[in-house]
Amino acid sequence: MIVLIIVLILVALVVGDALLIRRLRRRRRELATRTRSLVPEVLVTKVASRPDLNDIETLERRLSSSRSIFERVRALSGVGALSREQLDVVEEVLLRSDIGVTTTNEILAGLVVNGAPSGIASALRAALLSSLSADRSIRTLASPGRVPVWLFVGVNGVGKTTTIGKLAQRHVNEGRRVMLAAGDTFRAAAGEQLQQWATRTGSDIVRAAEGADPGSVVHDAIGRALARGSDIVLADTAGRRANSTNLLDELSKIRRVADREPGEVIETFMVLDATTGQNALSQAREFQAAANVTGIVLTKLDGTARGGIVVAIERELSIPVKYVGVGETVDDLLVFDPRNFVDSLLDA
Repeated sequence: MIVLIIVLILVALVVGDALLIRRLRRRRRELATRTRSLVPEVLVTKVASRPDLNDIETLERRLSSSRSIFERVRALSGVGALSREQLDVVEEVLLRSDIGVTTTNEILAGLVVNGAPSGIASALRAALLSSLSADRSIRTLASPGRVPVWLFVGVNGVGKTTTIGKLAQRHVNEGRRVMLAAGDTFRAAAGEQLQQWATRTGSDIVRAAEGADPGSVVHDAIGRALARGSDIVLADTAGRRANSTNLLDELSKIRRVADREPGEVIETFMVLDATTGQNALSQAREFQAAANVTGIVLTKLDGTARGGIVVAIERELSIPVKYVGVGETVDDLLVFDPRNFVDSLLDA
């Protein structure tokens, strides 16, 4: 009898434990379900498309530093002849925007003669667009049997190698096979940086040891591009030299090598940092003769840059700005559109 009682007790304990475990498990499931219900299963139902940087409103946000300088001009009212006070405001704004003394005086002289028939902002818009009327076409094709070469020049720190990488991606997106030439053999890690862009964009690259002759690197890249059927060569160059050899003489030599058959230099881009203002204009003057610059790539226009340097370069040097950088990503290097640029500064 005692044995039976003990067995019944043990069975009751086992059954009780089993029921307790089942209740605990059910409780945990209920808590887990309740916790998950606090957070939606789908956090993002629709991925927003990347904003079109050619859109005026988007450019206005990206060029907020430049736009803020022109706020006083946008606020000026009246039509017809400008008063002395109005001319003083326009002069101050243009000088603060890095347009420069020469270009500012020319624009002011035009405003004195022509006045502002449709308002001061409208008159200034017309004057700026007139200063940005250069041919902005971009060549991608060389003569028959020649390899097209884009040569890039500029001092260190302006974003030259990054610009090459972004343009390589643009060419690849347009269906071209790209060969990169790591011709900046004097800056530590320049070749490695360009190698990363080659890997990222699926481009070929020719590079050499640090300190090697940059002309030889460019020459080898052109030869390899011809052999592999590449559509274009993008050639980096040094922004300084580690010895006494003159940098501009070196750039002239590289250009002669790159323009020799089978290569043909169809574009020479001077890369400038927009935040350096009038110093960028001085750099362009120095490089213009040595490299026969055909276009400007103006980087960092979205930062503390004042925008007017675009007008100063084209008005004083007759070199068209062909690309502008307004951000860090690949898509933020844009073909320069003068009308969108000016409207982003002066539209109310």
